[in-house]
Amino acid sequence: MPLPKRQHSKQRGRKRRTHWKIRVPGFSVCSQCKKPILPHRVCPFCGAYKGQQIVEVAVKADKKKKKG
Repeated sequence: MPLPKRQHSKQRGRKRRTHWKIRVPGFSVCSQCKKPILPHRVCPFCGAYKGQQIVEVAVKADKKKKKG
């Protein structure tokens, strides 16, 4: 297996790595509660998708009553 004859400089390695970036996901706005959500997913706050109620979301007060 071939090996490099000389060590690559730090600048050369860093030039190659300039495109190794983490992309920030694009957010969209929920049509019912107007909170930012990831696109093509059910809203975790209200349970709506494309203006229709898909999932019934429990409110925090209801969750506390069920636990206690």
